[in-house]
Amino acid sequence: MIDLYTAATPNGHKASVTLEELGLPYQTRAVDLSKNEQKQPWFLAINPNGRIPAIVDRELDDLAVFESGAIMIHLAEKTGRLLPTAPAPRARVLSWLMFQMGGIGPMMGQANVFFRYFPEKIQPAIDRYQNESRRLFEVLDRRLGESEWLGDDFSIADIANWCWVRTYKWSGVSIDGLENLRRWLDAMKARPACQRGIEVPVAVKSLIEDEKAAKEFAERARGMLQR
Repeated sequence: MIDLYTAATPNGHKASVTLEELGLPYQTRAVDLSKNEQKQPWFLAINPNGRIPAIVDRELDDLAVFESGAIMIHLAEKTGRLLPTAPAPRARVLSWLMFQMGGIGPMMGQANVFFRYFPEKIQPAIDRYQNESRRLFEVLDRRLGESEWLGDDFSIADIANWCWVRTYKWSGVSIDGLENLRRWLDAMKARPACQRGIEVPVAVKSLIEDEKAAKEFAERARGMLQR
């Protein structure tokens, strides 16, 4: 059994979608970020960095694993799925996983901060992070013009990138003209395990069409930026 400590964020969804795709039994503990639960001593004992997601693997002497990419690798290796063991295909999957962790996630995250959350609209910062996110989307699009998936087959690299890229509208980044990326987004969205995973710990309605809900969410997020 896996204990999953999470919240409804792209990084949180990376862990829950992986668990769903692998069919592993798990129980969810929602961490209330608005109440700063991730900084309480009980959670810091699991993840010293005070961020979600984190897991405790009860089958491995209550092993705590934190950082979403590390969780994904651990779960894939635990089951022997979604991460190849042969050196070349494994390297391709890990390259695209790190691409998300070092590029897509940080750039879209900063786009969210400056485009959605900061009350002051600093246009050069907004442009910087939206443009860089778009550039990274174009890198994905070129790869997906060569291959159905980011690796040789469906893998944790697809899950990691999808959990972030699917929120492109919230970051204010266009995918116009990126037909390979759009095809891949649709294929990922159609997977039942992906659908289930993004409803953990709770289903979140799209905020794009609901201006009031979007404003309220942004205000809550603004209060958590310095935590």
